[in-house]
Amino acid sequence: MEEVRASSAWVANHSSHVTVDFSGIERVAEAIKDSIPKVEWDFEGIHYFDNGPLTVQYLFVLDALNFCFWPDKEMSYEHLASGLKEALQNDKTAFDADRLQKYTGPELRKMLKWPRPLPLEDERVRLMHEVGLELERNFEGKALKLVESCGKSAVKLVALITRNFPGFRDHTVYKGHQVFLYKRAQIFAADLWGAFKGQGYGEFNDIGAITIFADYIVPAVLQQLGVLRYSSSLASNVDNQSEIGSGTEEEVELRACSVYAVEKMRELISKKCGKQVLSVELDLWLWSVGTRCPSLEHHRTLSIYY
Repeated sequence: MEEVRASSAWVANHSSHVTVDFSGIERVAEAIKDSIPKVEWDFEGIHYFDNGPLTVQYLFVLDALNFCFWPDKEMSYEHLASGLKEALQNDKTAFDADRLQKYTGPELRKMLKWPRPLPLEDERVRLMHEVGLELERNFEGKALKLVESCGKSAVKLVALITRNFPGFRDHTVYKGHQVFLYKRAQIFAADLWGAFKGQGYGEFNDIGAITIFADYIVPAVLQQLGVLRYSSSLASNVDNQSEIGSGTEEEVELRACSVYAVEKMRELISKKCGKQVLSVELDLWLWSVGTRCPSLEHHRTLSIYY
């Protein structure tokens, strides 16, 4: 996670299109320092939860597929989470490692009860196959074994995932500098922590090391709050819903500057209120603000990483 923080800071300090506004950070920190949002994991019952190993398997499959809904205006994270939940309720073997390796696009669509091709459907199917194969090869087919291998360390879990599952290697090169973001690997650790309320399979002694999950919504909310400022060309592209290429300077800056800004915000709030504030908590707050604002314009990038 120090690689994520350090490389995001490097981007923020060399950014051409996104600026972190420290006065904006100060305003937001002052506004929420006395009422830090608390994490409530189960958003309206859309997730599968049985307090056991099958929940771990469900969450890993969910987070392997948790990316890029925007090309389909009607598709959302809620459709994915609840669709996978129902599939597992109907068939407890639906996410067994050997079965994950065999799903086709139409079968995934049927599982989610979706009437047309999913955004980046081929990539989603490829990642299901990868998860099934790597779990079978290295972890006895069970995401639980993956989690148990990390010794209650969220940092080790993220490292283990990115080492064994190429589809989770969310990093890129920016102005000749390696940048690490690891959104989906980190959110798996956070989902475990939230679902199991920091106990059992969700117990991590270093959950504070997890950063925010750099996606579409968080940069847009930070920009609306005055924490991020965009260049005129980037602002125009976002407002016009023009696609921004994955790995371009603009796209990397949007995500990395979000990580950097919220880390600075977390540090400031922690100092103001005299206790540790988790990036996980701030991320959930920012995400919830964004989902309550249907007019919020976010950037458009086709990516498997968020």
